[in-house]
Amino acid sequence: MNNSLNRRGLVQVYTGDGKGKTTAALGQALRAAGRGHKVVMVQFVKGDSNTGEHFFVKKCPFLEILQPNQGNCFVQPREELKAAVDQALSLARERLSSGRYDMVILDEIFIAADMGLVTEADVLQLIDSKPEKTELVLTGRHAQPEVVRRADLVTEMLMIKHPYTEGTSARPGIEY
Repeated sequence: MNNSLNRRGLVQVYTGDGKGKTTAALGQALRAAGRGHKVVMVQFVKGDSNTGEHFFVKKCPFLEILQPNQGNCFVQPREELKAAVDQALSLARERLSSGRYDMVILDEIFIAADMGLVTEADVLQLIDSKPEKTELVLTGRHAQPEVVRRADLVTEMLMIKHPYTEGTSARPGIEY
């Protein structure tokens, strides 16, 4: 862990129906890595590593992304997705408790909870086990009220307009 962090790590939540939750977390990761802080992102339900962030981390020694799910979470069998989410939860616990990281990002953990693949108690346990100086960032739609209450920073992304509704497909380098 980078000893230049001389402060208490906070709990940040990015939630809501709008675009930008993972993007905000990656912005935090970019800033932290740019300062030489060690960052890990654990992706809970995403199964596509053909994304800009995955290409970028191959070039950045201070940032890693762990993505146990290799399938399409929208169509894969629930048992397969549950096994991947269980692995993500195990990785999150291990990485968070290791003390090796200045920032731990749990990407789409709230979606996993909303789908019944992790419990609110699991999420709260992760918050409670956070080392004092580690920044913990959690993302996904439908953050639980108790998580919101315990977090230090909560941002809700509100969708006002999105090109998907007009038929625009996801674009490489922008949406993924």
